[in-house]
Amino acid sequence: VQLQASGGGLVQAGGSQRLSCAASGRTLSNYAMGWFRQAPGKERECVAALGNSAGYTFYADSVKGRFTISRDNAKNAVYLQMNSLKPEDTAVYYCAAAPGPPGVYSRSYNYAYWGQGTQVTVSS
Repeated sequence: VQLQASGGGLVQAGGSQRLSCAASGRTLSNYAMGWFRQAPGKERECVAALGNSAGYTFYADSVKGRFTISRDNAKNAVYLQMNSLKPEDTAVYYCAAAPGPPGVYSRSYNYAYWGQGTQVTVSS
């Protein structure tokens, strides 16, 4: 499956942005999905994940209540709605797809397919 992330850019602190991850080659509904981010000098971290079974989500503590992950099976896409953005949210954001048994995954090694990353910069 090929993933294409988009929607990054420059936004002021307190603002909102929506990232999109479009897939081709396979149906995303069969995959658990995740959004990861990596800031300069830091490790890649999972900020949100969505299971391949309905109702399972994961959010990092740092984004709980501000970020929402969702999928649109008709469009074969996954989204990350980011509200109340903070300068510390500045990073390259990646979407990823995980084949496997039903579940929600927050570790990068669970994910077999990755998008190319999109830069999100939050100015103070």
